[in-house]
Amino acid sequence: MSNKEIAKKFSDLAKIMELHDENPFKIRSYNNAYLQLRKVTTPLFEMSDAEISGIKGVGNAISSKIRELEETGELATYKKYADITPEGVREMLSIKGFGPKKVRVVWKDLGAESIGELLYACNENRLIELKGFGQKTQEDLKNKLEYFLQSKDKFHYASLEDFAIEITDYFKSVLSEAKIDWVGEMRRKMPVVHGVEILIASETTIEATIESILTIESANDNSFTCRSENNIPVKIYHCKPEAFGSKLFRYTGNREFIDSFLDKAGEQDFTNLEEERTVFGKAGIDFIEPELRDRTDLIGVSQPILVEESQIKGVIHAHTTYSDGINSLREMSEYSRDQGFEYIGITDHSKAAFYANGLRENRVLQQMEEIDTLNKELAPFRIFKGIESDILNDGSLDYEEDILKQFDFIIASVHSNLKMDLEKATNRLLKAIENPYTTILGHPTGRLLLSREGYPIDHMRIIDACSDNNVVIELNANPYRLDLDWSWIPYALEKGVMISINPDAHCIGGIKDIHFGVLAARKGGLTAEQCLNCMTALEFANYLGKYK
Repeated sequence: MSNKEIAKKFSDLAKIMELHDENPFKIRSYNNAYLQLRKVTTPLFEMSDAEISGIKGVGNAISSKIRELEETGELATYKKYADITPEGVREMLSIKGFGPKKVRVVWKDLGAESIGELLYACNENRLIELKGFGQKTQEDLKNKLEYFLQSKDKFHYASLEDFAIEITDYFKSVLSEAKIDWVGEMRRKMPVVHGVEILIASETTIEATIESILTIESANDNSFTCRSENNIPVKIYHCKPEAFGSKLFRYTGNREFIDSFLDKAGEQDFTNLEEERTVFGKAGIDFIEPELRDRTDLIGVSQPILVEESQIKGVIHAHTTYSDGINSLREMSEYSRDQGFEYIGITDHSKAAFYANGLRENRVLQQMEEIDTLNKELAPFRIFKGIESDILNDGSLDYEEDILKQFDFIIASVHSNLKMDLEKATNRLLKAIENPYTTILGHPTGRLLLSREGYPIDHMRIIDACSDNNVVIELNANPYRLDLDWSWIPYALEKGVMISINPDAHCIGGIKDIHFGVLAARKGGLTAEQCLNCMTALEFANYLGKYK
């Protein structure tokens, strides 16, 4: 263990003790030890106790703990606190510029116990009302959290999309004669990916071009394993232009898809085909969109015409300053109108969501009055009166019937008591689905990708119940949720259940998350006909009138 590693042990101890609001004198002592020990050039394990105790600011207590590290590799005092601190909270302590006092606030007051939960809370503006936080602090922390997640082995697709576009555009500008495209998980639009993969077809060598923007860690005859300056893994494949279509096909689909395709194609030579569609044509199989190439059931059957982002007509699931949104009702509405949408469904949090400034009955009525006024002013753009009603612990909806019946539509979502077993979670959702006022089941599992698995549910029973009760299922388009998972969309469509691609927007920028929802929906085979918010404003109004 190097001196810097030893010093860090004392820094970690000081942080976790401060997190638990322990003796400030000891905390200062350990912080001072960190500062002093990291400067010592002689290996601490080779020094005598007297020599260590003689270091400025280091006494017998610190010296004995260094000996403890030498003998056991850990500090018992640290372990005592670590055992009562969630792993995700300990991870928060490692984020530079996010001190123990602030970590304690988000843990104790907000209930965030992982980086992903905290990042999602930032996106929902939950931190700005906490002591010691504000808009600027929240935004700064969000950037720090995103950087932290990027340094791990998995990434949200959304966090790499801009980078993948940027680096691909760079290669296209420098290698003007080359054919270039994404492959792998990014091309299949997986919600979570392991990095960026790119195929480059050119007659010339590309190593020097790659080195101008990436660090090459290893290479073979046809690929380069690289990292970007900010530590993003990048795999570059290289082939001749005449083989571009063959390689594009090979490197896009997952292994199971490729093997199944080749089995159905029979004895065919798919090497050196310049166009990817030629691979499918030669096999006598309909072209399968890249997003669908995790699904072997689509090989050799007629293909769906997948929903397009341009077909989304309305913004459903949006929060305003009435609850925990950043922008006002007017701002969210006018922005949606200016982006070409025909309508918006406002769904602020219900009163049980006290942490999100949920609306009590008087404020619900106040918002409805404002919506009536704005609808007259903004017509033909339309604002629908909705609410994101908490599904309470017993499965009932927030508010009494006299309030529920005044909404145009209701998204029913679970936000509290998330630690449920399969039976509890499923029954809780089933009761909400059977409520005649439920229009849409919001983010069905409550998951946060790369952070929180979500409560377990019997997906088939939930989808069957939605079918029986004419309840739409939300595909929450927030890239940290994407819940309902795309893999359950085929079963929902089989049962005639519509899907609504909802941004769950807490600011005007959040409306753009519809983009990521559409990508996930396409993976599940969703068509415009089966997507709720591909309806026009009039069609949506008629739908609500018919079923609710």
